[in-house]
Amino acid sequence: MPRIVTIQFNPAGKLYDFNAGDFDITPRDKVVVETERGVGIATVVSGPVERDEATLAANLVTIKRRATQADLDIVEQNARKEKEAYEFCNKRIIERSMQMKLVQVEYLFDGSKAVFYFTADGRVDFRDLVKDLAHTFHTRIEMRQIGVRDESKMVGGIGICGRELCCSSWLRDFQPVSVKMAKEQSLALNPNKISGQCGRLLCCLDYEYETYCCLRKTFPKFGKRVRTDSVTGVVDKMNILTGNITLKLDDGKLIVVRKLDITGEVTAADTPQQRAEPAAPAGKPQQRGRDRRTERPQNTPPAPREEKAAAPAAVPAQSAPPQSDGQTRTGKKKHRSRKHGHRKPNSGTSPEGSANTPTKE
Repeated sequence: MPRIVTIQFNPAGKLYDFNAGDFDITPRDKVVVETERGVGIATVVSGPVERDEATLAANLVTIKRRATQADLDIVEQNARKEKEAYEFCNKRIIERSMQMKLVQVEYLFDGSKAVFYFTADGRVDFRDLVKDLAHTFHTRIEMRQIGVRDESKMVGGIGICGRELCCSSWLRDFQPVSVKMAKEQSLALNPNKISGQCGRLLCCLDYEYETYCCLRKTFPKFGKRVRTDSVTGVVDKMNILTGNITLKLDDGKLIVVRKLDITGEVTAADTPQQRAEPAAPAGKPQQRGRDRRTERPQNTPPAPREEKAAAPAAVPAQSAPPQSDGQTRTGKKKHRSRKHGHRKPNSGTSPEGSANTPTKE
């Protein structure tokens, strides 16, 4: 069975499997391998390990040799060239006022190509810059635009925790991070506190997210009304790590209780529904029903009522029999409309026969 070794070209970079062949290789050894980009030098991470051929890729490449002292000298020469190329390229970018930031320069092991990594907000026309670089260094030039996270991985640095950046020390692949992870851990949504050197959300927000989600299932939700042996209140705050829950009582007071002290949630059926009645003024009985309506001012005339049916045809006053006071022909009370305290004059003649004499009250 073939002997497989795992290698990496950069610290915390991607891992690749190669066939070790008959070479005696141990972890942390330098080896020379053939890649799609050309000949390169890499570091052995683990191996060699024997594996079944059925589980291996069909195009598995065998390493060329272990790195010698001459190979390590070439690596040092390329490092000096990379520093010179970086200074020259950065100077040209400033002179041309180009909207781009040079991050790193990488020379291939055999010196056949120089790769310039840069960041920019949009597309950049660097054709004239490439001509200057090719004319100066006499090699193939490749300009590669990268993201801000890749920039932090290449440059490195110290995080807000006081340790080396995860992406430049051991984190090989970037995981998606969202604000929901910060909310789940009850962190302050301050961009300066939850953002890393790259300006994006901290990668470490993803490390404890699943743990917080599992622990939160055992806690009551925010806004729920819960009870203990002594008090009843609404969940206002909680500390998942310590198990403390802050309850807001009915009088507005905040108390801290343990999660184990909570006996259960208070449902709507357990809470008696009491209708708040306004207090009646002293010395006056409480009014109910229609008596609650506000008294209408005496000076305000009543609103006219809508007539539901058409008024009956007018009958001559002479043929109408005399009616009792306050009664109409149908036995109902007359509807007298009063305005400003005056009675409405009768349009017909009175029972006595006078045309303009009002009816006696």
